[in-house]
Amino acid sequence: MKKIILTLLATLATLGLALALLAPTLLGFSITQLGSAVNVATGMGAKLACSGRYVSGFSEAQNLKDLASYSPANRLLDLRYEDNPKRVTATLLGLGETSASYRPGLGCTLDIGDTSALERIAFAPPAANDAEWPAGSNAPHIDSKLQQKLDGLVASDNAAGLQTRALAVVQNGKLVAESYAEGIGAQTPLLGWSMGKSLTSMMIGRLQALQPEQPISQPLFPQWSDARADISLENLLQMSSGLDFDETYAPGSDATRMLFNAHSASGVALQSPLKYNPGEHFSYSSGTTNLLARWVYEQLGSSPQASADFFQQQILAPLGMRNTVFEVDASGVFVGSSYIYASARDWARLGLLMLNRGNWNGEQLLAESWVDAAQRPNHSSNDPRYGYQFWLNGGGDQLRFPELPQDSYFMLGNRQQVVMISPSTNTVIVRLGWTAGDYPTGENFAQLLP
Repeated sequence: MKKIILTLLATLATLGLALALLAPTLLGFSITQLGSAVNVATGMGAKLACSGRYVSGFSEAQNLKDLASYSPANRLLDLRYEDNPKRVTATLLGLGETSASYRPGLGCTLDIGDTSALERIAFAPPAANDAEWPAGSNAPHIDSKLQQKLDGLVASDNAAGLQTRALAVVQNGKLVAESYAEGIGAQTPLLGWSMGKSLTSMMIGRLQALQPEQPISQPLFPQWSDARADISLENLLQMSSGLDFDETYAPGSDATRMLFNAHSASGVALQSPLKYNPGEHFSYSSGTTNLLARWVYEQLGSSPQASADFFQQQILAPLGMRNTVFEVDASGVFVGSSYIYASARDWARLGLLMLNRGNWNGEQLLAESWVDAAQRPNHSSNDPRYGYQFWLNGGGDQLRFPELPQDSYFMLGNRQQVVMISPSTNTVIVRLGWTAGDYPTGENFAQLLP
């Protein structure tokens, strides 16, 4: 026994020395951040691999490649897949074991704390049909010249290592071209990352359209009995709440704890102190969006089933979104900042709803006044080019994308996910991919406008 213990201690010492030597260079973090870094890596690994496998249908090799694009440390992840029940467990050099479980309709959730409420959620996506897009799957208006251009862009993007996975164009309400990388199709749900912020905002717009006379109480949350009681819903929508939330994606930051280590994603930002007066300062914050998701959840009675029903009945069903999964945290609240998987066609449907000023087949799902407000600049002193969880091309000293129309606005997400809404050209363009660096959004999209 003594010999076994000594051998184990020697192994741990060797492992610690190896990590100390590797961390600053190969792994990308300081040895002083080791504990947090391991937890982030395994939480991220379990969550993204689970969704990649069971939502998007990716291979184990593709999942590991996608994870490694964020950090070399992720190449050392051991990912164990189980198909019954569907679950992925991740460890890093034998440390930090974390798992995520898949549930039909809800996607994957990290197994943190009590997740029993998720087992009771019933979720039925809209039935498929072959009606003309956007109502169904039939796309009879493909423009051959534009289709050829899209195919060429996807091919050249991927030859350059940009990993474009889907590109779609909607003009005058018609799907006129769509192109996909190998292994991806019109029904493949793809991660939008922060494009989900725009969808979370649209859920609020839908809720307010259904309850136009209901006043918004202050404070927004009972926990805010101090100066945060002055934060308005519009402050949250415009990322000008004044909350001191750390958006940096480093081990131990607010953002990484929220997404990869917390039972309640919104609970992290809920505890953030006030740094600026509400409305004065724009500060991009995923925590803010998860507060919006929590606000919707509480307006619907703090019930995971009621929240799922609202999304299904008021967003998915009317728009015919059959290939979309909005994932929840372990407490049952949608992770509005980040975890929405949807096909290019479904992302395009969301863009088209905004382009139509909230009208869908004659039904006003979002008030026109709300859609107008969503694309207006905020009143912050540092960056007004952000509306209700949408990035604006105009509204500041210079255009965000000089090649594109001034009135265009965007859903944007990590790895260069984009939905562009261009009212002046009556166009929606969707780009989904996994680009680690820059992507020529302005240059490429300008080629696709009428």
